[in-house]
Amino acid sequence: MTSVNLMVVVGVVAGGVSFMKNLKHLLSVLISLEFLVLMVFFMFIARVHGESLYMPLVFLIFSVCEGALGLTILVAMVRGFGGDYLNMFTLNQ
Repeated sequence: MTSVNLMVVVGVVAGGVSFMKNLKHLLSVLISLEFLVLMVFFMFIARVHGESLYMPLVFLIFSVCEGALGLTILVAMVRGFGGDYLNMFTLNQ
């Protein structure tokens, strides 16, 4: 296993642990998900080796859209509930 592949695998594991550990705040969850998306993008780039860069760019476009939607939900949640704690966001209200 090359050092680049090892770094990507360690990054994915670290992002997954960070995602599972920080489930109290929506902002922490979004940052962890963006880190995981970045590691998957690096995995795409490491596997392509200059053959076709269209698929990683399409993946990057979708990940930017996902990040924008996440921030929109964060802003709506802060405006509606007064914070980004996931425990105070319930469907019973």
